[in-house]
Amino acid sequence: MASKNETPILILSLLITLGMAGGGLWWFSKNNSNFLPKLNSGSQNTSSPSASPGTGNPPSNAPTSAGNSFVDVKSVPNGVFNYGGSTTWAPIRRDVDPLIQTTLPGFKLRYTDAVNATPGSGTGIRMLLDDQLAFSQSSRPIKNQEYQQAQQRGYRLRQVPVAIEGLAIAVHPSLSIPGLTLTQVRDIYTGKTTNWQQVGGPDLPITPYSRRASDGGTVEFFIENLLTGQPLGRNVTYVYSTTQALRSLAKNPGGIYYASAPEVVPQCQVKPLPIARQGQTFIAPYTSPLVPASNCPGQRNQLNGDAFKSGSYPITRQMFVIIKQNGSIEQQAGEAYANLLLTDQGQDLITRAGFVRIR
Repeated sequence: MASKNETPILILSLLITLGMAGGGLWWFSKNNSNFLPKLNSGSQNTSSPSASPGTGNPPSNAPTSAGNSFVDVKSVPNGVFNYGGSTTWAPIRRDVDPLIQTTLPGFKLRYTDAVNATPGSGTGIRMLLDDQLAFSQSSRPIKNQEYQQAQQRGYRLRQVPVAIEGLAIAVHPSLSIPGLTLTQVRDIYTGKTTNWQQVGGPDLPITPYSRRASDGGTVEFFIENLLTGQPLGRNVTYVYSTTQALRSLAKNPGGIYYASAPEVVPQCQVKPLPIARQGQTFIAPYTSPLVPASNCPGQRNQLNGDAFKSGSYPITRQMFVIIKQNGSIEQQAGEAYANLLLTDQGQDLITRAGFVRIR
């Protein structure tokens, strides 16, 4: 047994030993943390999976990078998939979709027109809801009523923005006018302004052309945003298509028409007008200077993509792929199509087709 004099010495030695051991453990954990197990902090994977029907999580509408090229896109299904909708998408269907088909021959896209209805965004969404399309193309957002109709059928709709475009206001090339304000455009199409003299032009009756409100997203967007919900005036002359409107406009010095900028700006027989939110700060939908009709088709006006992307041009909107969220192969096809357009290759091709890349 240790004597009383030895006890304090033993206790002191024990404390020194414990201190050295604790210090060594602290040094080891500080400098060799990779050898110690890590606690689950809940941050192993911060990426959120795609929302699926019935989860209660809203589907993401934000554009994301899908890779550099079409071949980088994963989960592209094989099969024949009907799609359609907005007439504004025609340049993409013409210039982009065939290259998708060439790269991915198993992913067959079949454009499907409406039966007994004019083509357009609203018609495409109705066809999607009625199971006539795998996915649709729209130049306007989904309406609340359409969301509700999808819910009644047991699924949800998702809209994925893939491009930006502008609306152009076109007149006859001979009309001498520097531009129009948004208020002046509204007054013309609601019937308040009926002569070009009222907006600084010649003494000439105005003939506004338009497709009908039920015909597509462009008309709906125009009414809701430029006319602030007011109906088209009784002075409006209705046309079936933009092609018909542009042909009529080319023969009518007092005519005016609105449509997707890629459909209007390069045309030889009409003149796109600069537009101002207010005052005289006019922004053209084309890159200046304006190419005169006499130089066309050797030269054509080019889209003012910078103004569309920055928002300085007053009439811009997004273009959407509308996808049915029901867990089917059609949903997979719609998601794949949107992802293909969001690749660097897809965005470059969208720009060449006359639209503005969204990312």
